[in-house]
Amino acid sequence: MPLPTAVLDTNTVLDWLVFRDPATSLLAEQIESGALLWRTTSAMRREFELVLPRTCFAPWQPDAAAAAATWDRFACTDSEEPPRSRLLCADPDDQVFIDLAIHRGCAWLISRDRALLRLARRAAAWRVSVLTPRSWHTLNAGPPDCEASTQA
Repeated sequence: MPLPTAVLDTNTVLDWLVFRDPATSLLAEQIESGALLWRTTSAMRREFELVLPRTCFAPWQPDAAAAAATWDRFACTDSEEPPRSRLLCADPDDQVFIDLAIHRGCAWLISRDRALLRLARRAAAWRVSVLTPRSWHTLNAGPPDCEASTQA
């Protein structure tokens, strides 16, 4: 059985690798354990490398080398850019995310970007769920462990 696959937009990757947002903890765990395949393109990597050194991220002291190493270790990067899909994003900079998700038949496109989230209903026709990291986490975490929650 093939691995479930996901495309993560740049902000989701930043949430995971820089901000350590708890909403991305299960996502990171699944990618790092090999239970979820993270699909990317060279253009996505270049965008991440351009965004990471911005001064607005300085308070979080991002480790660009560690982020690059994590990307290299866990990302499944297509050698070519995906063909343009019929589903158009209002933000041309975000088009590559939906194009890749559709082209590769990914189960999920995980984003907090409004332009991408607006595509959720139409992306379902291609069997791609567009959702936030928090929604993905809720969907995949399953019910809370009752035994663990009663032990205080």
